[in-house]
Amino acid sequence: MTPEILAFLTVGGAGYIVDVLAFNYLRTLPALAAMDPSVAKVIAVAAAMVVTYIGNQTLTWRGSAGPGRRRQVALFVAFNVIGLGFSIATLVVSHDLLGLTSRLADNISANVIGLALGTAFRYLTYKKYVFVYDEPVLAPV
Repeated sequence: MTPEILAFLTVGGAGYIVDVLAFNYLRTLPALAAMDPSVAKVIAVAAAMVVTYIGNQTLTWRGSAGPGRRRQVALFVAFNVIGLGFSIATLVVSHDLLGLTSRLADNISANVIGLALGTAFRYLTYKKYVFVYDEPVLAPV
């Protein structure tokens, strides 16, 4: 395992903890308990995104100098939304279509299966599009 992948997984682990704790906490709040669990998942992922952006920027790809911070953040958010789609899709299939409505089933579908799919997608897109390295420019001889 490369240092880059290890750093990515460490940052992702911190984001995962924030995501799962926030998701489960939000599911206990009376206002959100009556709503579809997807609402709590979206809010939890938003909190985790802050943690993972800062972590990836400062640890995983700290030497990257992409084309601009705004573009980098916009791509990061866009790819996170797509990655969130994996968790939401697996949660909707499990909870709404299959009728597996326990907290354990919600966590397995969203925080294990969906998150694993989303993590692979995020790593590939962050590396290729978000935290890119500028190619060194060679001085003319």
